[in-house]
Amino acid sequence: MQIAVTEIEEVSRKALTAHGAADWQAVEVARAVARAEEVGNVICGLYYLESYCRQLVSGRVDGKVDPIITESRPGAITADARLGFAQPAFSRALPLAIDAARKNGIASLAVCHSHTCTSLGYFTEQIAAAGLIGIGFTNASAIVSGPGGKKPLIGTNPIAFTIPGADGPAMHADFSTSAVALGKITMAQAAGEDIPLGWAVDKDGNPTTDPATALGGSLVSSASYKGWALGLLVEFLAAGLTGSVNSLDVKGLKAENGPPHDLGQFYILIDSSAHASTLADRVQRLADEIANDPGVRLPGSSRRTFDPVDVPDALWAKVQVLAAGG
Repeated sequence: MQIAVTEIEEVSRKALTAHGAADWQAVEVARAVARAEEVGNVICGLYYLESYCRQLVSGRVDGKVDPIITESRPGAITADARLGFAQPAFSRALPLAIDAARKNGIASLAVCHSHTCTSLGYFTEQIAAAGLIGIGFTNASAIVSGPGGKKPLIGTNPIAFTIPGADGPAMHADFSTSAVALGKITMAQAAGEDIPLGWAVDKDGNPTTDPATALGGSLVSSASYKGWALGLLVEFLAAGLTGSVNSLDVKGLKAENGPPHDLGQFYILIDSSAHASTLADRVQRLADEIANDPGVRLPGSSRRTFDPVDVPDALWAKVQVLAAGG
């Protein structure tokens, strides 16, 4: 079915409120769901809505709590989500963080004790929309083992960054530090498809193409030790600088029952005008050369948006049931 982005957002809001979220929190989460669908990020869109709803009911996430925003020093903003959704906490803290970055040239925003933020790039693109460079980090439940190992120790631990341009982002990237996002494994399992070698290992550390075996084992880091080091950096920033938990202490993100996620996200906001005024020139210099090399692109430059969005019939039917409180 083809569904308008505005309808996806509205139906998602209804589903969240029907399962216990307060309206303003539901609005923020629904906006993120709709944006994910709009940019083709199906793993973080409607595919995630049912788990949000079920976890609202079970208490894994508090959909009514108001975040607490503090500024410990000039340029250091903290948003305590209080075991609620990440999106409302970020939304409440963002104006203060933007103002701090403009005053100081750089600022940090720590979102702590939150539910999974899902699409990290959703947040960095909002920072860039204010004319600032946005860099973000978050951790997740432990599903990635170290090179040569077999025990899951860290999450897929993504990094996202967006550089503003004259007409939208000059560059935008959002990627896990594992070889692949966990959602691609679970979607392959649901579709009865194999996964490529190099994505995961079984419980004994042997490479596998079976998604069920992979889920019983662990994912591997992107580019071996390089991705592993980046994943650890993300872990230390997202957990260590927010007072939230390690990946080891978070159970499956989509599981209906269990303790709250208690995850963290850490963002850096940079006002390029505080330094040399050559950012746009340097981006354009390289972008021109990239354009002359067929098959190469600047990350985010060919990003497409979809409206209406193709939504599988079965998924849309499930969303309708959720919106009705089922």
